[in-house]
Amino acid sequence: MTSDSPPAPETSVPYCYRHPGRETYVRCVRCDRYICPECMREAAVGHQCVECVNAGASAVRQPRRMPAPGRGGAWAPVVTYTLIGLCVLAYVGEIASARFYVEFLTVGLGQMPGGDIAGVATGEVYRLLTGTFLHQRPNGDPVAIIHILFNMWALWVTGPWLERELGRARFLALYLLAGLGGSVLLYVVDPFGAAVGASGAIFGLFAAFFVLGLRRGISVQPIVLVLVLNLVLTFSNSNISWQGHIGGLVVGGLIAAAYAYAPPRLRGVVGVAAPVAVAAVLVAAVLVKTAGIPGGFV
Repeated sequence: MTSDSPPAPETSVPYCYRHPGRETYVRCVRCDRYICPECMREAAVGHQCVECVNAGASAVRQPRRMPAPGRGGAWAPVVTYTLIGLCVLAYVGEIASARFYVEFLTVGLGQMPGGDIAGVATGEVYRLLTGTFLHQRPNGDPVAIIHILFNMWALWVTGPWLERELGRARFLALYLLAGLGGSVLLYVVDPFGAAVGASGAIFGLFAAFFVLGLRRGISVQPIVLVLVLNLVLTFSNSNISWQGHIGGLVVGGLIAAAYAYAPPRLRGVVGVAAPVAVAAVLVAAVLVKTAGIPGGFV
C-alpha cells in the first residue's frame, strides 16, 4: 500500500558548536558553524564565533615601539655603548694633544706648501675611518662641545633599537660603513679637505631607522622631522660638511634596505653580501679618485 502524501519536513534542530544543548540558527560568517548568543561576536557583516575573532586578531600586526636604551632583560646594546665610549676616549685624546687630532683627521691635511700633498692621497687611508670618531676641539669655545654631545645623544637614542633589530654584527657594519661613506664622498668631492665627526654614521642610522621603521610598521614621523631639520642645518652652514652627512645617509639607507627587504631565505647571504658590496664600491671610489691626483699613492 502506498501513500501520495508529501514527505515529512526535516525536524533536526541545529545546536551551538560550543554549547551542544543550546538551539540556534545563527552561523559564523567565517567558519559557517552554528553559534549561540554567548558565542556571537559582532562583525562588519553578520556575526563571528570566538575562535574566528581570536584568529583574526592574532593575524593583525601590532604596532611596535622602540624600547628605551638599555632595557630588555639581559640584553644590552653593547656595540652602541662601545661606539659611544670610543668617541669619548678619542675626544679626550684630541683635547690632550693637538697632534693626535691632526694625525687622525678625516681625509687629511690637504695640499701643503710647495705643492706636496698629505693624508689619504699619500696612503693614509685610515683617516677615512678614524676621523669619524673625532669631533670638533673646544679651542677655548665651549659651544664646540655641542658637536659631540648631539652625535652621542643621537647614537644613544637610535642605536639600541637598531642594534636589537639588526643584530650586533650587522648594526656595526652599517654604522662603520655609513661613517666611511661620508668620508669617501668628502674625499671624492674635495680630496684636500678636512673634517671630523660621527655625523656621517649618525645620518646613516637615521636613514636605517626610517627604512626599518617603515618595514616594521613603526611611526617614522619623528625621525623624518629630525632628518629634515638636520639637512636644513647642513646646507645652511658652510662650516658643516654636507658630503659627510649625505654620504652617510645614502650608505646607511642602502644597507638598511638590503637588510629589511631581503627575501627570508636569503637574509643570511644578503646580510653579508650587502656590506661587502658597499665596501667594495667605496674602496673603488677612493682608488679612482686617488689615481687622478698627482703624487697619489695609486
